[in-house]
Amino acid sequence: MKAPRAGSFRRAGLFVYALPNAPELSSDTRAVPCRPRRAASTNDLTMRIPARLDRLCDAALALFYPLACAACGAEGVEARADFPVCAACWARTRVLTGDETVCWKCGTRARAEVDASSRETVRCRRCDSWAFTAARACGVYEGALRAAVLTLKHEPRVGGRLARLMWEAQRRPPLDCSTRVVPVPLHPERERERGFNQAAVLARAVARRAGLPCDEQSLVRITHTEQHRAGMDARARRETVEKAYRVARPRLVRDEKILLIDDVLTTGATVSSCAAALRAAGAQEVYVLTVARAGA
Repeated sequence: MKAPRAGSFRRAGLFVYALPNAPELSSDTRAVPCRPRRAASTNDLTMRIPARLDRLCDAALALFYPLACAACGAEGVEARADFPVCAACWARTRVLTGDETVCWKCGTRARAEVDASSRETVRCRRCDSWAFTAARACGVYEGALRAAVLTLKHEPRVGGRLARLMWEAQRRPPLDCSTRVVPVPLHPERERERGFNQAAVLARAVARRAGLPCDEQSLVRITHTEQHRAGMDARARRETVEKAYRVARPRLVRDEKILLIDDVLTTGATVSSCAAALRAAGAQEVYVLTVARAGA
């Protein structure tokens, strides 16, 4: 048999490498599969294009339709995801990461840090009578989070950064075992006045990212309070919401682990009243997630 010349040649989809001066094709000859150069994937291109378009769109909006930061008013909002606050104000806002030591039930920051393995045992005891299982917030009611909450009361829009923060909080224990998202409802008359329910807007954003059903029909408010609640003490707030909620569709919440959504947790009176109604209707657990926690 004539020895193949030194070098390489293609045969039946293989690169065959022949050793120099080999008298015949022997076991020394090595063959490996042919690996043609991979062309640029369509998926690679489609992943790059939206990111570039986002940057171009952000730049165009900042140039032609500048939006002042709702927190500081001095800087402009350069990225749509940051709406309604500039990046600098977001950076200054205290956002919770899940690594903090908090009361495992209500989410209040603890005065001292404990080992991660012991955090489930931390209790402040001030929340023992509240009806929900556990409550968490994205951060402290200040800066960017405060501006986002106030803006949401007159504009039904959730920025991408805020939606991501709420989704990340939902993915952490103990909220990660939720099975159904329910917003704190407004009384129908109040909702007609405002035009929308801000808690429902938040709930849709969380449910969409978490892949959970968003239930806006089961929990309803049956009493309407004319008095403005800002400035009320804990007792007054508790009295305004006592027995203010009922479950119109108990079949939908029975045996579910509810994720109750609201904008701010202040005294806990509202979410506790909602949780009591949901548990009376058969909900297995009621977890609470808010944008911010006052005084946390």
